[in-house]
Amino acid sequence: MAIRTLLRSRSIHFSPTLFHCYLPLPKITQYCLSSSLSSYLPTCNGFRGYQFMSSFTVAETKREPENSDPSSPDLVNEISRILSDYRSPHHDIESALDPFSGRISTDVVEQVLKRCKNLGFSAHRFFIWAQKLQGFCHSRESFHILVDILGSSKQFPLIWDFLVEMRANRSCEITPEIFWLVFRAYSRAGLPADAIRAFNKMVDFGIKPCLTDFDKLLLALCKRKHTKQAQEFFDKVKDDFMPSVKTYSILIRGWGELGEVAEAQKLFDEMLERGCSVDLLAYNSILDSLCKAGKMDEAYNFFTRMRSIGLIPDAFSYSIFIHGYCAVNDIHSVFRVLDQMRRYKLVPNVFTYNCIIKKLCKTNKVDEAYQLIDEMISGGVRPDCWSYNTILASHCDHNEVNLALMLISRMEQNNCLPDKHTYNMALKMLIRVGRFDRVEKVWQSMEDRNFYPSVSTYAVMVHSLCQKKGKLEEACKYFEMMIDEGIPPYTTTCEILRNRLIGHGFAEQTEILADKMEKSTSSLIQELAYVMRGNKACTKLKHDDEYSDESFE
Repeated sequence: MAIRTLLRSRSIHFSPTLFHCYLPLPKITQYCLSSSLSSYLPTCNGFRGYQFMSSFTVAETKREPENSDPSSPDLVNEISRILSDYRSPHHDIESALDPFSGRISTDVVEQVLKRCKNLGFSAHRFFIWAQKLQGFCHSRESFHILVDILGSSKQFPLIWDFLVEMRANRSCEITPEIFWLVFRAYSRAGLPADAIRAFNKMVDFGIKPCLTDFDKLLLALCKRKHTKQAQEFFDKVKDDFMPSVKTYSILIRGWGELGEVAEAQKLFDEMLERGCSVDLLAYNSILDSLCKAGKMDEAYNFFTRMRSIGLIPDAFSYSIFIHGYCAVNDIHSVFRVLDQMRRYKLVPNVFTYNCIIKKLCKTNKVDEAYQLIDEMISGGVRPDCWSYNTILASHCDHNEVNLALMLISRMEQNNCLPDKHTYNMALKMLIRVGRFDRVEKVWQSMEDRNFYPSVSTYAVMVHSLCQKKGKLEEACKYFEMMIDEGIPPYTTTCEILRNRLIGHGFAEQTEILADKMEKSTSSLIQELAYVMRGNKACTKLKHDDEYSDESFE
């Protein structure tokens, strides 16, 4: 009541529905939640859980959840929400999970782990909790997923402790595939030396590395542009593994990505000297390195050499040239190569088509981009979100509302569901041009398609509405929806909304929002209440660094 009075006195009339959740969101074992206050509870990745239809009381702290289907999406949502809310070491996650102990299955554990890949610490605690349940045994897949999660969150000490424990109690066979995940995690974290050390430690876990493991290490390193370290290790141990054409091709492509054609050529020559049976893959690798360096004439000469020794170029060989010509803005040569592919009945893959579509849209040749979409479909190549989103970006840049919305409808007709980039671009454009009637329809269509907005989509709404005159109420509405969903906002979103409210004389509303955030079950949202109050951020969220203006690049 005090909130409504405050806002009315300032001539802002928020919808009454905005205030249905000013009571604290319920923790699993706290508070009474009546059906009239039921609201969606989210999972750790921002999608919604089920609606609470019954009442929790303090006396029901250990009550078994009503849904008895052990593989129910509702159960996965509930547990995922707990993992999101209980992230800190001091949180008693075990007590929060105990009411679900009778409904845990290997399938549920796998789904929860896949859902919470960004929650390394709490995912690990959930795994250990489930492992202690009487009669429960993790699947091999769960072990692999957890190693991948810990690697993604850079919890490397936990990985090694985990592997040592696996070796000690033989809870799961330690396979080379687990180490491949470790190679990839270290490489992604910018720790190539540690990836190599992990390769050398395989023997400590009863695995003698073979050529396949060697190739996996080199691939992980080269994909993250650690080609120099990969080359140094290759030179050191290559005589122990008898490198294959595939091994050399991995390194050649790695140097090609860095534009180091001379190094790539040196490896190619070494491969020939060692008597390797050079195949099309190897030739395509050196061809790719030349095109990436912009040496299109040399690439063409090399292409001719391939034919002279009897190697028949495949679709990838031609696609290399298409990507190369796109990079140097030679659209005429792109279509010349595309015509050659048609003549030989070779079909580009979706990534090659997308490269051409992007170049066409950059040069305002959208009609030709649509023609390529039609060609893809008729040729059996299914356009993906990037195919459509590239064209959509052009429509949005030119404020072509009808064409943009028609394209989204076309995506659905062609069995390509819009993604967050699709919606973010469309919503941002619609707000920019003032088509708020269409904004509501697009938002509703998201729910109709079971697409639930992530933090970036909410940020687009709040940021864009804050820039429109008279839309501060709407900006607050979407911000509150995000908090009610348990989705931690970006730090910049809190700052932008706070500054806008204060600038319009509604400093009291920032306190109300901060109070609401402090009552959230999400610890991250609670911490961000400090930002809403004007204090320095006490935490730096990972997704803050990932946020741009959600334009489609």
